[in-house]
This record gives sequence, C-alpha cells and structure tokens, in this order.
Amino acid sequence: MIYEVLFRLILLHGAGDQDIWINPGAVASLRERRDGEHFAPGIRCVINTSDGKIVLVMEGCTEVEERIK
Repeated sequence: MIYEVLFRLILLHGAGDQDIWINPGAVASLRERRDGEHFAPGIRCVINTSDGKIVLVMEGCTEVEERIK
C-alpha cells in the first residue's frame, strides 16, 4: 500500500524576526500575551501545540487564527 500524507505549514515569526513554520493541525490553543509575562519584545501570541510545545510569535492571535483557516 502507498500512503500519501499531505499537510501545509504556515509561516509565522518569532523573536528577532525568526521564521517559524507551524503545522496548523498541531495547534491546540492560542492566547494573547498577558501583561507581566517576560517574553522577548514584540511577542504577541502564545501557541500551544498538541505535543506540548509552546511557540511564541510576533503575530497577533487573530492573525494566526486567520492563517490557520
């Protein structure tokens, strides 16, 4: 049997304008950065993935959500 797995990645940006490629199917939750959290300047959205990783991006959660759709 031959299985074909297709998925797409979305490009987001981390601290220092680092490219971060995310599999939208692995995104478990999104939340906006809260006041008092000590992340790098410019971080606006905290992404939790289904494998337990946390990804910090400069895009707002609304923009991330639109890209996932």
